[in-house]
Amino acid sequence: MVSTAKVRTPIPIFGKILHLKEENLKTDLFEKRKQELSRLTDEELNRKFWELSEKIVDPLVKLAYENTTPSIERSVLLRMGFNSLEAKGFVDKCFERGLLGRGAGHVILKVAEELKRDYLAVGKEMAEGKHWEVAEKSFKGVKIG
Repeated sequence: MVSTAKVRTPIPIFGKILHLKEENLKTDLFEKRKQELSRLTDEELNRKFWELSEKIVDPLVKLAYENTTPSIERSVLLRMGFNSLEAKGFVDKCFERGLLGRGAGHVILKVAEELKRDYLAVGKEMAEGKHWEVAEKSFKGVKIG
């Protein structure tokens, strides 16, 4: 004889696993959450709200902190004193060599430090294709990204 009973679905709620029938899933989830939340004071609800909000936002903050884009790197170079054409040329070359994750400004400063020269002059020369061997040597073996 084949059973016609619905399979119970495990659902994690507030750190607990609930096994609910699919047909009553939404109603049961709502009632369970309502019951859990009704016991909390306004202060506890506020704290719970911000705790859950942080859980949602934390991965986004981490992603933004650990990653960059060509647009962001061009913006950094503009603030360092390069014009838009120099910044674009440098960022494109940085991207081609897999160094963008180190930060375009950081790459320029590191190479200028190695050459003991002004970073603006070195950056302009790098945008034209010079000194990349120094950059690659400086960052060789450094995990990027």
